[in-house]
Amino acid sequence: MTERKTLQDIQDEVDKYISQFKEGYFSPLAMMARMTEEVGELAREINHYYGEKPKKAEEEQKTVEDELGDVFFIVLCFANSLGIDLQEAFDRIMHKFATRDKDRWTRIEE
Repeated sequence: MTERKTLQDIQDEVDKYISQFKEGYFSPLAMMARMTEEVGELAREINHYYGEKPKKAEEEQKTVEDELGDVFFIVLCFANSLGIDLQEAFDRIMHKFATRDKDRWTRIEE
């Protein structure tokens, strides 16, 4: 079994990949456009699998997993390009949910 990577390991791997190209990261505006495009592709796959719009026979077979991977990659690129540590951002968000939103949802009885 391979050892799981940390979020920092994953951000570093993406940075190493992008850093091998002269172009480097896209600008924030271009990155936002790319993220929007990828989320749109994810939405399309969700609609095919769970919605009312089946794929046409000639359409390329993609998966929700692949599209989520594309969204994750662009989020990593976006964070790296702006110097954001996603582990720290995640920890802050989870703290917010655990405090501000702690009574927002109906808990499952144990």
